[in-house]
Amino acid sequence: MQALDLLAETGPGLGRPLVDTIHGTSLSNLKELRPGTVRILFAFDPWRSSVLLVAGDKAGRWNQWYAEAIPLAEQRYEAYLKERGEEEGGTP
Repeated sequence: MQALDLLAETGPGLGRPLVDTIHGTSLSNLKELRPGTVRILFAFDPWRSSVLLVAGDKAGRWNQWYAEAIPLAEQRYEAYLKERGEEEGGTP
């Protein structure tokens, strides 16, 4: 997918219209990649790697999709940080 390639090449500097910040979350760095109706929720971790957390097509489910995806992304990111921190021996 071209949007993922662009995210990998550009990193945290990639912005609108392809990337936007998610509101209504406990994660200040939760963002969404927005190619068409597909949404990919992701965050950059403390090691500056992009972590893809949830993806889906929200066509016809514009508001409901976020209500389901945001809590799942938060849980997955927390689990990822715990696992990565254990592997790295702590935070960067």
